[in-house]
Amino acid sequence: MQAVIVEAKRTPFGDKNGMLKDYRPEHLAAPLIQHLSQLRKPDDVILGNVVGGGGNIARLSSLEAGLSLHIPGMTIDRQCASGLEAIRTACVMVQSGEGSMYIAGGTESISGSPMKERARFSPEWLGDPHMGEAAELAASRFSVTRREQDDYALLSWERSIEAFKQGTYLEEIVPIDGMNTDEAAAKIRPIARLIERAKPVFLPEGTVTVTNSCKEADGAAAVVVMERGEAEAKGLRPKLRYVGSAVTAMHPHFPAASPIEAIKKLLHKEQMKIEDVALFEINEAFALKVALIARTLGIPYDRINRRGGALCLGHPYSASGASMMVRLFYEAHALPKGSYVMAAIGSGGGVGLAVLCEVLS
Repeated sequence: MQAVIVEAKRTPFGDKNGMLKDYRPEHLAAPLIQHLSQLRKPDDVILGNVVGGGGNIARLSSLEAGLSLHIPGMTIDRQCASGLEAIRTACVMVQSGEGSMYIAGGTESISGSPMKERARFSPEWLGDPHMGEAAELAASRFSVTRREQDDYALLSWERSIEAFKQGTYLEEIVPIDGMNTDEAAAKIRPIARLIERAKPVFLPEGTVTVTNSCKEADGAAAVVVMERGEAEAKGLRPKLRYVGSAVTAMHPHFPAASPIEAIKKLLHKEQMKIEDVALFEINEAFALKVALIARTLGIPYDRINRRGGALCLGHPYSASGASMMVRLFYEAHALPKGSYVMAAIGSGGGVGLAVLCEVLS
């Protein structure tokens, strides 16, 4: 059996304590679930969530969306990789024959989180640095300069600004109470000078600044995963076929580098090379991450994050990995049939996750 993605959507993203601050995670996810379940009621809803109040938010979101009481719901926490892990899990479930349709993704209300402090990523004896401090550790360990980070940040910001100008993001979005534009769109301004003048945030002589690292954000993203035969029998045109995935882990101090091994492991498993992948989506928690991965693996920037990413739009934790798959779903329209695309993300604790898909139409 083959798992395919037949639809993909996200909410607009709002800054922390911004336009979506009064929406609980289930209220962010419910409009997506309602929209995506129009194709057919799912066998299950699988959502990532990191800083919610618990209680199986996937089940709660499913009920909030008005789905059948008999759809169970499952919530996953793999930190920032949670939404992408939810999609990966749904694909594996379809391939195994456990079900034929899943709604999978992530939802996050950082503004409304009941957590006073972040969860620990590693035990005290091993050390548990703040993610910004961990980015600085990676910059030092792997010799990623401020200039490398700022150069990529400028490119990503310019791509996002162009996407706003062209209305490119609109095809990705299911509105929430009439809101159909990311909050960042209202705050766009000339960025080059700001990037150049920004001061280090985490270390006095550091390289990570407010402009080459992401903002926290609220939002949700999800896709419909179906068994290919059923999808085609219903007259649907699958856009992406799930090929495979890989998850790896390394020292918790270097989550920025964690997608590298996941990408390498996945390519080795599928007997492929970097050159075989037409397009990558790599989470932009920090520009450092993309600069390091691109340099280490030899990926040119013209094959990474063509619509920009979290540096401008913001990072709604568990929804980020799912939003990358949403982006690849729409980017696939511009790629030849048979092309390969990959989403990769690193998360707190040093875990890396990569998912590979083939473009079908």
